[in-house]
Amino acid sequence: MPGPEKVPLDTDVAWIHGSPSPRHLSDPPLQVHHLAPDTVLVRQSKDLTYEAPFILLLLGEDRALLLDTGAVDGAELRATVDRLVANHTATRTGDTAYDLVVAHTHGHGDHVAGDAAFADRPHTTVVGRDRTDVVAHFGFTDWPSEVVTVDLGGRSLEVFGIPGHHAASIAVHDERTGLLHTGDTVYPGRIYVEDPTALLDTLDRLVAFAEQRGVEHVLGCHVEMTRRPGRDYPLGSRYQPDEPSPFMTVDRLRAARDAFRTVADRPGIHRFDDIVFCVGTGPRVLVPLQARALVEQVRWRLGLLARRPST
Repeated sequence: MPGPEKVPLDTDVAWIHGSPSPRHLSDPPLQVHHLAPDTVLVRQSKDLTYEAPFILLLLGEDRALLLDTGAVDGAELRATVDRLVANHTATRTGDTAYDLVVAHTHGHGDHVAGDAAFADRPHTTVVGRDRTDVVAHFGFTDWPSEVVTVDLGGRSLEVFGIPGHHAASIAVHDERTGLLHTGDTVYPGRIYVEDPTALLDTLDRLVAFAEQRGVEHVLGCHVEMTRRPGRDYPLGSRYQPDEPSPFMTVDRLRAARDAFRTVADRPGIHRFDDIVFCVGTGPRVLVPLQARALVEQVRWRLGLLARRPST
């Protein structure tokens, strides 16, 4: 039986993508976009952090879920979330508090740096960053394969573990919109593989889940590819004028799974049309990434990036 009709998402967005020179910074610190009335995607500026992560806010009738707090101090994000929650609850009746859960797609620094700004927020739970904290908060009894339900009040989400990039990585599925958020596990960019065996299993489960649930949009936390097949922006890039959309299809998720199967046992950097797998942390990965990053940083500081096509 088909599920209820999904709320359409507005994914046709021109995202902020940094400035070509540190002498002419032009991005706001955050870009806030309503994918739907109760589904908000925020991007931190590359003028603040080359990571430029995407942060997702899902609002229900009784509580909201914020996925990640970004790569910089969270004061600006806290003020933005407070405003979004206040607007969402402006017509709400009753005396029951509206709760906020601050969770993380995974525990790396560029996704948790703003946590402190939410620590003293009333009616707010900040979930810990390691696997023990994640398992305890969401009530997993069979990590990572178990799918648990999170009730936001009139809006149910499904959460399950997706280790491979990070031991505590989670995926979040919003049936209402057909959105599957995969954090740093799948996105148009460089996937840093901590545990290849775990990632193989994760990608198989992600594809199976997406097919079974009729997922319409696959979202990750970054964009690092250009629109040229097989070409990514260098590590540390502060200006990315030729980015593709952060939203991927289930077909692209399946293609990423199939591509990784061919390289999972080979440490190094493996480029495909719209994704790059960086397997391991040895010199085959680190040396070319860091060398290319150094050249990019020099070019950005000299203001040379505006004079070149995307590379």
